[in-house]
Amino acid sequence: MVKTERPDILQGETPKVLTGCGNVYVTVNFNDGKPFEVFITRGHTGTCVYSMNEALGRAISIGLQHGVPLENYVKTLRGIQCEKPLDFPKDKRCTSCADGLAKVLSGYVKK
Repeated sequence: MVKTERPDILQGETPKVLTGCGNVYVTVNFNDGKPFEVFITRGHTGTCVYSMNEALGRAISIGLQHGVPLENYVKTLRGIQCEKPLDFPKDKRCTSCADGLAKVLSGYVKK
């Protein structure tokens, strides 16, 4: 797989996802209309949750830059459950930060 180089400037969106641990902000930047890099922010710099989310965002970004389909990440992350799932309201049910990330990314999968 060949890596696509990052342009100097990218446009993106940052939706907020409510999880059992609080708000998670997922920034998705686009290159040629396709998701190119992902940043996940939850918690304070230096915490374990923050570092794990940063690592997950970097790993997803590397995959996207090498042509891994976004659907693969959505399928892999959907339904992962943590100790504090958000069950209510039912239309916003989110079982973990990873599940919330999958919900956000699924909105960018081309149908």
